Amino acid sequence: MKFNSILIILTFICFNIFSDEVSDPFENLNRNIYEFNEQVDQIVLKPTATLYSNITPRFLKKGISNFFDNLNEIDNSFNQLLQGKPLKSINDLSRFIINTSLGFGGLIDVASEFGLVEHDEDFGQTLAVWGFGEGPYLMLPFLGPSNGRDIFSRPVTSFFEGTFHMDNANVTISLTALDAIETREKLLQIESLISGDEYAFIKDSYSQSRTYEINDGLVLEDSFVDEMDDFLID
Repeated sequence: MKFNSILIILTFICFNIFSDEVSDPFENLNRNIYEFNEQVDQIVLKPTATLYSNITPRFLKKGISNFFDNLNEIDNSFNQLLQGKPLKSINDLSRFIINTSLGFGGLIDVASEFGLVEHDEDFGQTLAVWGFGEGPYLMLPFLGPSNGRDIFSRPVTSFFEGTFHMDNANVTISLTALDAIETREKLLQIESLISGDEYAFIKDSYSQSRTYEINDGLVLEDSFVDEMDDFLID
């Protein structure tokens, strides 16, 4: 789900549609952390994700992606409720129940066949709906881009993920690692879109992807809509 929004945002940035300044008072520190993360990625995560991409059958990758999306449904439902969207909260909770029970633990997205639409909510978006500003841009070691508001979202999301409550630490670590590899594998597809100052590019794409998610869909000036519709259709 998030991968689709990131891809769209990267496309818009390539067209220079967005120009809002992102608050980055800790840029020097952030850039150093970004360089550290890049080294870790190049040495460990990217090679592992590439191997995963090459040896894992497409149907299995889809099942793994569905599994982790399903783990997020409780977090989605909780935040929909906090944002004053009870019907969407019920929708997301129903997705979790159906996919867990009928979709082999979430490996198959049965709920979509029943017309239950997938959403992507978290506590950072909830804080935005409540009126909290995004604060300064932050680059976190190992975790990547965030901001002063979204940093509070991570503990809440972790609490609602099924892996948080597992007694077996080895299983928890294995699932967390697989989730990171699966997410990184998706990003392999869009690396070619990144150009120029990579740090600034990722900062802008993160900020705009969060705006997209907070507004439950991208808000653009009308003059851009037709051009982007044609591009995405092509």
